[in-house]
Amino acid sequence: MNFDQQLDRTGTKCEKYDNRELIFGREDVIPMWVADMDFAAPEVVIEAFRKRLEHGVLGYTMLDSSCRQAICNWISQQHDWNVSPDWISLTPGVVPGVNLAIQAFSEPGDEVIVQPPVYYPFFAAVKNNNRKLIYNQLKIKHGRLEIDFEELERQAQKARLLLLCSPHNPGGSVWTMQELERIAEICIKNDLIILSDEIHADIVFNPARHIPTASISSETASRTITFMSASKTFNIAGLSTAYAITSDPDMQKRFKGELAKTQVGYCNLFGILGLEAAYRDGHPWLEKVMDYLKTNIDFAIDYINQNIPEIKVLRPQATYLLWLDCRQLGLSQSDLVSLFVDKAGVGLSNGEIFGPGGEGFMRMNLACPKSTLEKALQQIKLAFD
Repeated sequence: MNFDQQLDRTGTKCEKYDNRELIFGREDVIPMWVADMDFAAPEVVIEAFRKRLEHGVLGYTMLDSSCRQAICNWISQQHDWNVSPDWISLTPGVVPGVNLAIQAFSEPGDEVIVQPPVYYPFFAAVKNNNRKLIYNQLKIKHGRLEIDFEELERQAQKARLLLLCSPHNPGGSVWTMQELERIAEICIKNDLIILSDEIHADIVFNPARHIPTASISSETASRTITFMSASKTFNIAGLSTAYAITSDPDMQKRFKGELAKTQVGYCNLFGILGLEAAYRDGHPWLEKVMDYLKTNIDFAIDYINQNIPEIKVLRPQATYLLWLDCRQLGLSQSDLVSLFVDKAGVGLSNGEIFGPGGEGFMRMNLACPKSTLEKALQQIKLAFD
């Protein structure tokens, strides 16, 4: 667990590193955009793969009771939510799961509420399924992105679905019990179904605490489908394995019907091996990586405040992502991107792609060795100087 180790990811079919020329127009930027970690996966996961490879047969596989129970145990221990094994459906990722849920629980032309600035595949999931995209734009208050509930109440009167990002990406907000209860109240009153993306649920910093949306009441659970994965937590996103949870029998039937139509509910052998190994024995690794991420976040915020005060940083309650408010610079979005890419040589995510409210912002991934972070910050400072 040497998170200071520099692992060369170039030439490994790595999107973050091997796609730099296409995304940024140059191969030498320090890549801090794609939301995965530059750390090796836990040894318990690697060892599970070794044992299976030694067996040699890599045939069709299944989500068995052992893996289902590992998921239930993890969620209970981490989030104090008791999940039944038969509530779980496997998906090849959270985004495919969200797309399937949109198909299962709405009709073409229905309104779907999203809360930008937010994880940008949400927009395509709505539009590509011929649903109407409704923006409930978040506002910065008290140093975090917060929900405009008055607007949400108005929009919910005609909508069919709420697509909730919890914890929030890119802002790092962890929704409180009070916020979740108000969301649930609005959705119950207006008969909205909640699609809750909780992929960052395990990467939450004290004193914040993640509360699964469906856990707040039985009435909320009956209209919520929750998407989770071990991919962000243990840096195994390349295994394309996630799962959906819903306790309502009718919702289960409808969602599994969409899985059956597309035949995407089958298991990736190494995806479920990695998930089960991580959930059973990966907690010590997670504790150490959380400490490392917290140190990186503290260092980055302190450095920016002291050396680049024109940038205002939202301290994340969750995720390993920094949402950088660069609006004081007065630059156009294209000039802002150029400042980071062409002058600083650092590849960040363009805030504009996260939708309304993302203009003037950039997103920085801090899940890297501290030496990489230091170099990137120094280059940004030089560009500003």
